[in-house]
Amino acid sequence: MSDFVKILGATRESHDTMTFEFRWDEKASPGQFVMVWVPGMEEVPMSLSRTNRIKSITVKAIGDDTRRLHELRLGDSLRVRGPYGRGFSLKKGVETLAIGGGAGTAAIMPAVKEIGADVIIGARTEADVIMDDLASKYSKNVWISTDDGSRGFRGNAVQLMREKAAEKSYGMVLACGPEVMLRGVLGACSELGLDCQLSMERHMKCGAGLCGCCVIDGQRVCKDGPVFTGEQAARMPEFGSKRRDEAGRLVGAR
Repeated sequence: MSDFVKILGATRESHDTMTFEFRWDEKASPGQFVMVWVPGMEEVPMSLSRTNRIKSITVKAIGDDTRRLHELRLGDSLRVRGPYGRGFSLKKGVETLAIGGGAGTAAIMPAVKEIGADVIIGARTEADVIMDDLASKYSKNVWISTDDGSRGFRGNAVQLMREKAAEKSYGMVLACGPEVMLRGVLGACSELGLDCQLSMERHMKCGAGLCGCCVIDGQRVCKDGPVFTGEQAARMPEFGSKRRDEAGRLVGAR
């Protein structure tokens, strides 16, 4: 479904990240994404950071298109298409640890809200931490890691995950963030015997599984994912080593 929606709320999460709220009646599940467009930009995929009737996207300004979205104000319109993909499989009563790295923190928030999972938010510095206040509304346990130690645990989110997994018995780990972090989560979960679900990011043009630009080892991230189980990810040699460019060609990982 494609609709034009009006911006009802705009919140600055950090120096380079904003959340935009809009009313959209389409049903969406935690972990799903939408294709977003406004005049003057290319259509881009965005995870939903809120999935109720009032939905939201959380946008980090990293290029011309996302900077164009940062120019939106209350009452402005944008077009959303979707929702697309397979989201997280959530089970209430299962002790769950949700890990968000950078802008990927936004994608885990709907899952945290639904099941009250413990949360790790990883960032480069204190200035890059996002949505910790929101996480604290939904979860009793929220931990922060920063690469430079300017806030919380000094180190990365995977290191902090290992520490917390030693203190508490988790039945599931959910994660979204940079691929190097996801690869680390997968390795740690394998060593610790933990089930995990990983929300992957790939270049997407259509969002509906037609163009092939997001394919990883025969799996379409936009259609078969973006959330994959640890077992599925472990069978993907390209995960963490290869990606596809805008033309769909395999190139080295970032």
